[in-house]
Order: sequence, then C-alpha cells, then structure tokens
Amino acid sequence: MTSRPRVAVISPFLDKRHGTERCVAEQIERLSDEFEVHLYSTRVRDLDLTKIIWHKTGLRLAPHVLAYCWFLISNHVVRAWDKRVHNLKFDIVFSPGINCLDADVIAVHIVFAEFYRLAVEDLKFVRNKIAFWPRLIHRRLMYRLFIGLERHVYSNQRIPLVVISHKMEEDLRRFFARTENVQLLYHGIDPAHMNPERRMMLREKSRNELGIPAEAFALLLVGNDWKKKGLYTLLEAVVALNDSNVWVLVRGDDDLRLSRDAIRKFGLADRVKFLPSIPEIDAYYAACDVYVGPSLEDSFAIPPLEAMACGLPVIVSAQAGVSELIEHNENGFILQNPNDFAALSELIRALREDPSLREQVSSRAASTAREYTWQRNGESFSRFMKDLVSRKRNSIPIGKLRTVVRN
Repeated sequence: MTSRPRVAVISPFLDKRHGTERCVAEQIERLSDEFEVHLYSTRVRDLDLTKIIWHKTGLRLAPHVLAYCWFLISNHVVRAWDKRVHNLKFDIVFSPGINCLDADVIAVHIVFAEFYRLAVEDLKFVRNKIAFWPRLIHRRLMYRLFIGLERHVYSNQRIPLVVISHKMEEDLRRFFARTENVQLLYHGIDPAHMNPERRMMLREKSRNELGIPAEAFALLLVGNDWKKKGLYTLLEAVVALNDSNVWVLVRGDDDLRLSRDAIRKFGLADRVKFLPSIPEIDAYYAACDVYVGPSLEDSFAIPPLEAMACGLPVIVSAQAGVSELIEHNENGFILQNPNDFAALSELIRALREDPSLREQVSSRAASTAREYTWQRNGESFSRFMKDLVSRKRNSIPIGKLRTVVRN
C-alpha cells in the first residue's frame, strides 16, 4: 500500500470560478500535501495538476441532465477499470454532491429539495412562454432525478456528510430526517487576493476598465441563476432609490433573455453591467462600493464573504448560509425578507449617504472574514479525511465520527 493514503475525488468539473468547485479545488490542493489525490472529472482548470492525478472521465454533453447521467455511469466504469487493470485502490472515495453511488463521504453544497420548493411555481408551464417549455421540461426532469438521489443517499445516516452552513443542516433534517453524522465546515477566502489594501490598489484601474464613472455608487452581485440570487429584488430597490448615480454590476451565468425585459422595464439599461468570467474576481470587488446578495435561497454564498475580506460592506439575505457569520449593523447587514425591495433600498440608501457607516462596517467585515480562510478550511478538511482513513484501515465503522470539523 502506498505510504500516503489514496483518495478518489469525483466531480464533473473543477475550477476556481464557481462556488462549489472553488471550495473542492481549494480543499484537494491542500489535501494533496498528505494524500495521493486522484481526480475523476470531465474538465479541469485553475488547479495545480502537478500535485493531483487527473483521470479524464466522460464527455462534455448537453443538456445538463444527460451530462450528469453519463458522468454518473462513466466515473464508475473508469474507476472499475483502474482497479482491475492498474490495481488502483482507494482508501476514501470523496464526492461533492451525489456524483457516484459508492462514496465514503459526501460534501453537500446544495439541497435540491429545498431549491425545488422555492422554484416550483416558476416551473409551471402556464407561467412561461412556449419558447421556454423545453427548458422547463429539462429542469423538471433534473429536479426529479436529483431529489430522488438525495432521498436515497442522504437519508442513510451511515454516510458522513460535510455541510457548509447550519441552514443546510436544517434542510437535511427537514427533508430527509438526517440528524446524525453531519459535520459543519464553513467556506473560506484567499487573503492574498481578497484584502482591503489590494482592493484599494485595484480600484481606479478596475473602474476605468469597466467604464464606471467616478461619481457612480456601484453595487455588485455575483452568482448564477439570477432570480434565485435576488437580482430582480435588487433592480427594484435601485429604482426605488431614484438615484441616477447608482449602478449595478452582475457577474454570473444565466439566460440574458430572462433579464433584459426586467432591465428595460425598470429603465436601468445604462446602469446595469454584466461582467465576463475571470479566474480571480478581486478586480470586481475593487470596482464596487457595496456587495448586495438578496438571495431567495443560498446554502452559503462565497462572494459576500470574499467581499467582506476585501473591506466592503455587504447586504445579504437571511436565507443565505453566510448570514450566520454576520451580525446585523455590525459587520454587515441582513435582509430578513429577500423579496422586500423597499427594506433593501433603505439599507443601500443608508450606506450611500453615510461614508462613516460604510467605513466602520467594512473594517469589522474584513476582520471577520480573516477568520475564515481556505487554508484553515483545508486543514480542517484534511484532519477529517485522515480520521476517516484511520477508521477505515482499522476496520472501525465510519458511520459515527469522532472528528468535529467546525472551523
């Protein structure tokens, strides 16, 4: 047996530009210092592949539900081949989400049952144009598949689950009666790229490159599925401000067709900018004045924590797990009702009109964020994985863990 424990990581793709994938990438890069890490994935970018062994698995297919099913099958086939032909055996099989059916441990980054509960009205055919019906059919199939797998896997108390917020713990309890063997590990930030000094250094250049006027007060929202992230509530709040110098910056992937009508309706076409994908988005934090995330639902949400690390005041929804790290009016602001655009508008107005408030909250926000780094997250995750390996090698059931990973 190799001197270092072997771990198989099963993920359809990995990069550092999406929340779940960023977390897994940061964890396994640090895990590779003590483990022999084998990554089974269709595509990879932004990772140091000199430390990780990548087994290219599956094909890039569309639509998403087909790609997922193919990856679910193919990663089992490729690993079986590696075991039989190359005698490649693993101490631990780790999956972020249900990407395989033989995982020893699963990191849960989203509970689709909760996501579907919030989206069910929007998935009705009568509420959508016929042109969007193929998209609706796909999403309905996807939710049925994912929720069925969640019910099958997450209700098994013997499989260790790593969650990213107390909110997620509650979702698992509510939908699947899952109460045991659940470990909390909050997300982190990279303090080398996310800090107030770097934000101020990049600010002028970033705003010039993005075409943001010097007098503009810029609000930033980062994330995919803009309705779930609260973009439309944010747009309504900006309209209510009646201030032509307030701009909205949006970074994420979604169907622009679903947003253009709302932007035109609100008369904000000249003050809403959709930003391209870049490996490190510290330049976008530098360009804005406040981060606003009125999410309808978010298991955690990394961008608000990154914004805090950069020394920005943040407004987040109480429905986002990151709100567990925020004390209202101290190191940030919590919007209790993510649909309350009037309350959101007043919070933005207060920050817009009171520079001293922005400065005080920003300072405390940066201090809080420094407590949650990827280094600390990775170290906690490594301890957790080493405990699993020790138990498995000594034939001790891993259904009851002694390691508590609360960073």
